[in-house]
Amino acid sequence: MDEEYLEAVLDLVERIPAGRAMTYGTIAEVVADALVASGGTARGGPRQVGQVLARAGSGVPWWRVVNAAGRPPVHAAQRALDHLGAEGTPLTTDGTRVALRRAIWFPDDDV
Repeated sequence: MDEEYLEAVLDLVERIPAGRAMTYGTIAEVVADALVASGGTARGGPRQVGQVLARAGSGVPWWRVVNAAGRPPVHAAQRALDHLGAEGTPLTTDGTRVALRRAIWFPDDDV
């Protein structure tokens, strides 16, 4: 994983507003599009986004990144759900997942 990709992922995660969320896959797509737009090559996917957050994501709001079903990372699910709830992020009625239809966020501009 190269530094440019790592920084692009972390920069995007840092921009996700409180009360909103993005999926690993959406972040991967946005970052790939931005890399291509800046003359680079598309790379990475949802797993690489997860690797970035696992290795270097402690300084960004990692809890705002969920899987395609709206679930936070298993190893930190309760901490993530506590953060999400405190921020007013829409959750499912059972409180175990982000209600993505209401909470999904897309950046207005390039990464």
